[in-house]
Amino acid sequence: MVVQPAVSGRTIHIVAAVIRDDAGRSLLVRKHGATVFQQPGGKRDAEDADDLATLARELREELGCELVAGSAELLCHCRAPAANEPGHTVEAVVYTVQVTGTLSARAEIAELRWIDPANPDVPVARLSRENILPRI
Repeated sequence: MVVQPAVSGRTIHIVAAVIRDDAGRSLLVRKHGATVFQQPGGKRDAEDADDLATLARELREELGCELVAGSAELLCHCRAPAANEPGHTVEAVVYTVQVTGTLSARAEIAELRWIDPANPDVPVARLSRENILPRI
């Protein structure tokens, strides 16, 4: 498998998660200093073996939860202008996943919000708004 670097030129490569609750809402996060909400996830580290290792690490670090083994299903590959890095594009591999544990904002995450994917009540990053939420 070819591993993309986290940043190549002006493109940021990430792995993102769609986490839904029993009411069908989707979890979005807002990073410290950011004004928009986005899917949880992040950039691959050198020690991450693959997308799911990246996602499991990011969910543990940022939300304090664990990825349920075997729950990940590929939703899409997508790209959009980066929300927090002007002049950059973000390319994402997006998975729907299930998690266990109590979710809480940790590390660079300032806030969590459960939203209706069809009618978000918060400002949403273009990657999520245009590519991910319409698919769920």
